[in-house]
Amino acid sequence: MFKIISYELKSHAPFTLFGTITGIFIMWISLSIQLSRSFFETLFWILHPAHVFLSALVTAGMYRLHGQGKILTTLAIGYFGSIGIGSLSDCIIPYLGEILLNMPNRGLHLGFIEKWWLVNPLSFAGIAFAFWRPTTKFPHAGHVLLSTWASLFHMILALGTGFGFFMVSGVALFLFLSVWIPCCTSDIVFPLLFTAKKDD
Repeated sequence: MFKIISYELKSHAPFTLFGTITGIFIMWISLSIQLSRSFFETLFWILHPAHVFLSALVTAGMYRLHGQGKILTTLAIGYFGSIGIGSLSDCIIPYLGEILLNMPNRGLHLGFIEKWWLVNPLSFAGIAFAFWRPTTKFPHAGHVLLSTWASLFHMILALGTGFGFFMVSGVALFLFLSVWIPCCTSDIVFPLLFTAKKDD
């Protein structure tokens, strides 16, 4: 399992770096044209639920492809993999970054609580799709990008009016970390933990 984790983290680092670069570019454009805070908030509440949906689809799909596909187990793995690790990626790690970077408007936004009526049903919808047609490749790539951008807009909401090189570098670092480890863990490592005995 350690070899799998190391391999996946190494192989996904370049794509995660690409996602981080796109995130910084989006941040620069968005703040340069002075989009409103409500616009960034709307984008977060679109991207985070979409990320949870794809995460549930991939996590449950990975278990279905490699495990026994039991209904309750798939449901639990898909839900906790998407909601738990998705919240870590989109909300908790960005919030820690906001604290460490001393952003003036920092705040923790947990989707499965604040908008439970949207985020939780999308997690279950992703799991349902995984039962019908389990797949992992394209949704995982989309999942990584959506997670990067959701994390980005969580942090943009905490920014003040100005940002310099230090702030941009800090945001880039936390964007990379918030996606690299949690997303690979959610999509690949977490479901495989429950299939290791069978695969052996």
